[in-house]
Amino acid sequence: MKILVTGSNGLLGQKLLKLLTDRGETVIATAPTSNRVNYLDKEFDFHVLDITDEDQVNQVLERVQPDVVINTAAMTNVDQCETDQELCRKLNVDSVSYLSKACGKLGAFLIHLSTDFIFDGNDGPYAEEDQPNPISFYGQSKLDAEEIVRSSEADWAIVRTVLVYGITPGMSRSNIILWVKGSLESGKKLNIVDDQWRTPTLAEDLAMGCYLIAQKKAQGIYNISGSEMLTPFDMAMLTCDHFGLDKSLISKVDGSTFSQPAKRPPKTGFVLNKARRVLGYAPTPFAEGIQILDEQAQQLAQ
Repeated sequence: MKILVTGSNGLLGQKLLKLLTDRGETVIATAPTSNRVNYLDKEFDFHVLDITDEDQVNQVLERVQPDVVINTAAMTNVDQCETDQELCRKLNVDSVSYLSKACGKLGAFLIHLSTDFIFDGNDGPYAEEDQPNPISFYGQSKLDAEEIVRSSEADWAIVRTVLVYGITPGMSRSNIILWVKGSLESGKKLNIVDDQWRTPTLAEDLAMGCYLIAQKKAQGIYNISGSEMLTPFDMAMLTCDHFGLDKSLISKVDGSTFSQPAKRPPKTGFVLNKARRVLGYAPTPFAEGIQILDEQAQQLAQ
């Protein structure tokens, strides 16, 4: 199978490149800047691709003729999406229109990444058929993109996920585990929210979910996340347990403590019955995910 991955320099993109090359698939990696994934021992092709440029999208996809396109590229900083709505729209909506049209022309199967933030968080966890109601511009942009994919001529799958965590070389963004560990090891006190619930997702699990869909060309919407409903405070406590950190440095607060441009849904998280049944998807428990991240961090430090 020839699989093209957008956003290949990102956390999920890098995890997909490793998984797909390890499985012997033909991989085309794309990103808007030069390739940053130079540590894999397996070969893959790389193309510079700005997915907000429709001509580039058409040219690259016509050149490589992929069987499957996995679109991981997006603007995911929720507050930045609120304050720069024009850029958010270009990256999260317009680009998806270009990709879905190109996939429709070429007969490529499109796997598009979406988010729990399409929901208002009033009655999570959510199943695939539950009614979206975004409360932020980011959430609305991702819902608009879903609607473009669903109405396109391409065969498609939408992968909704939640709070992805993991580690790779040259990470551009941190995550709650690394943030808590680094802060507490330097003696910093933290205020951490305990009134928002999520099902945090190990990046390797999300990559595997995408691969299982690609293998089966399983059409439709799939929830791919962790299975445990946790608050950020819960996640911080589990991080402290693993690394032996000082829990007394952490104070439990509610979301109103922080002034942020974008609203956060209070309780999302996903029901995973469909992914388990159709794909054989099996999420990693959060405590095991911390262990995996820790082992990988130690390898990177060597």
